[in-house]
Amino acid sequence: MPRLRAAPFCVSLLMLLQTIATAADNTPPIVQKVSAQPLTAQAKQVMEAMEFLGNPAPDATKEAIEAAVKQGDQAKIIEAIQQALDPLCIAMVSINPESRVKVAAGPAAPELVEQGWRQFLVKVHNEAGVTTELKADCAQALPLFNAKRDTVMDRWLEIQMFGGRPVQPKLSGLEVEYRIIQLYSRDAGKRMATLSFNVGQGTQDIGFRSEASILFVAAPATKVALEVLDDDGSATTAGLVIRDRVGRTYPSQAKRLAPDFAFHPQIYRHSGESLLLPDGEYEITSSRGPEYLIGTQKLTVGKEPAQVSVRLKRWVDPSKMGWWSGDHHIHAAGCAHYTNPTEGVLAADMIRHCVGEDLKVGCNLTWGPCFDYQKQFFTGGVDKVSSYPYLLRYDIEVSGFGSHQSGHLVLLRLKDQMFPGGDSDKHWPTLGLNTLKWAKKQGAVCGPAHSGNGLDVRGAELPSDSIPPYNGIGANEYIVDITHQVPGPDGKDVPAIDFISTVDTNAQSELNMWYHTLNVGYRVRASGETDFPCITGERVGMGRSYVKLDGKLDFDSWCEGIRHGRCYVSEGRSHLIDFAVGEVKVGVGESELKLAAPGMVKATAQVAAFLPEKPTPAPDRRGLSSWNLEKARIPDTRDVKVEVVVNGQSVGSKAIVADGTMREVSFDVKIDKSSWMAMRILPSSHTNPVFVIVDGKPVRASKKSAEWCLKGVDQCWSQKERFYAAAEMNDAKAAYEHARTEYRRLVQECAGE
Repeated sequence: MPRLRAAPFCVSLLMLLQTIATAADNTPPIVQKVSAQPLTAQAKQVMEAMEFLGNPAPDATKEAIEAAVKQGDQAKIIEAIQQALDPLCIAMVSINPESRVKVAAGPAAPELVEQGWRQFLVKVHNEAGVTTELKADCAQALPLFNAKRDTVMDRWLEIQMFGGRPVQPKLSGLEVEYRIIQLYSRDAGKRMATLSFNVGQGTQDIGFRSEASILFVAAPATKVALEVLDDDGSATTAGLVIRDRVGRTYPSQAKRLAPDFAFHPQIYRHSGESLLLPDGEYEITSSRGPEYLIGTQKLTVGKEPAQVSVRLKRWVDPSKMGWWSGDHHIHAAGCAHYTNPTEGVLAADMIRHCVGEDLKVGCNLTWGPCFDYQKQFFTGGVDKVSSYPYLLRYDIEVSGFGSHQSGHLVLLRLKDQMFPGGDSDKHWPTLGLNTLKWAKKQGAVCGPAHSGNGLDVRGAELPSDSIPPYNGIGANEYIVDITHQVPGPDGKDVPAIDFISTVDTNAQSELNMWYHTLNVGYRVRASGETDFPCITGERVGMGRSYVKLDGKLDFDSWCEGIRHGRCYVSEGRSHLIDFAVGEVKVGVGESELKLAAPGMVKATAQVAAFLPEKPTPAPDRRGLSSWNLEKARIPDTRDVKVEVVVNGQSVGSKAIVADGTMREVSFDVKIDKSSWMAMRILPSSHTNPVFVIVDGKPVRASKKSAEWCLKGVDQCWSQKERFYAAAEMNDAKAAYEHARTEYRRLVQECAGE
């Protein structure tokens, strides 16, 4: 029987039916014409971005990509990656060789949440190799930050393409790549939205092919009232991380506004406040800084208003022993903070974060970014948002202007925030010493910021003979400035530098500089800082000074405690309280124990530390911050080592269990000559020194340290000379020569050592 040929009409009908079937099944086609290596790299970047936004990809997707990468067959890798990511796509964008953009709905379930953000992927098939920005629009979308969103009936959606790191804001030109789109729903229920895309004016395809209409379903949110109780049962503020069963963070990090920060998974809420959550099951992780245990609890949200009670539990409270925590380096603008719609955040936002981390003193430092906006908040006193015992004060970090190239300076307790000669940050001295002279006349407490920056040394020895490069913005000009006495408020000479900042950069670099300068007799103290949110945006109080006060906490006294060294520094998970040598307590008087002749002394402290029983990874924040108790864990134990230090050398150690128990630790040490002594748990906490003076002689512990300092002056000059303004060059030369003269003298005085 002869074969029948289909009539042309039948062929056309068959093709039409196939087209309809393909349209109904919005599974995207696999694009084979793309290189496997860049597609793999771009897929990994997208996964990292999703994680950052608090909306991680499903585990199955991650596993599929990992499995794809291990395959040797390039075609299979290309296919597997697209099959893994395509189901997450809300839209499929095709850019033809003429740069015309066509859009189709993707296979991802169009599910949103009332009063919250959702993230989806957009697959881009880029035949034209376009490298401009992929822009999204929607007729139902509100402009971002529109204050009148509730007055526009049909404008229920907000839309934004994510172009932050690790992804790039523009298309790469790769034949296939994935972008992240963020959608916020004002309302609950079913809502139609028409998404359109373009890569520049006039690139939309003809007709309506550059847009896709999608029926979204937004899950209703339920009001959840919060009860947040401190260890003693009083109402307080805590940091809460709220995640659903697939790991999505609430409220969505995609577009948080102060007091919530988009770079945080946690929000800070006070007892009696509330939030909106859609139906579902959640895990709430609660914390209140490093002195508290981390709590977890489950929450099920239904249709009816709910309440959740969070009960916090401490493992230590240094304030009950008179030791008050503070972070002298916090920013309300710049780095991870947004500059739009406002230039940084307000004092009310920062105090909430301080209270939520149980950080008693927060020093909010105005610096280069948003300087002219943020300067309005300086009052020369504690900010009005403070509520005892939580104190917030605005001061200055010389960063991004003036002498910052030679090392950033923290200026605390200023009476006047503006260097004479202008009203902004454009006229400040380029020589740090000139800035310090101005600040010290006001009675300011001063020191370098993020001290280890530019002071990297080789090896693990402390102190090290290696000369640092002095090529950064940490305690660089410090090597010169500590040799200078400058007039104080009463005209009497005082040290130009009071403290060296620690905890937020590499401990080896910070301590190496500090130890060498202590060894030749300079009594600079240590203070702890975070540099939030620049070195780390994880939270305020990652680096702390715990200052001992005999009476009520106040900011001026706290700063005096820094200046006199009546404090220890810590990242908060270990504590060295009431350090003393003999009867001399650290920071009391001149911190001097006087001996008529060499002899034995007893060093004591109340010590506590807390580690979970099982090790947890210690983050290495951009390679800068190394202070973390986890790094002090003795392998295969819960123990850490407490050391007593004499002139930079460990002369004794004892292991303690890091279970949160407060213990007295003591060491008997023979002192042969005038020396400084301290205790440490490295790299987590460190006391300030007590000076043991033998036979009335000053500390001249090491000729090598004096020679190291002298070489450092020349190395610093080789790096910083070009940054000093011509008008200050004579001042700079004189300052450096003064330092050389002082160190040459100290080399001679240490000659017998």
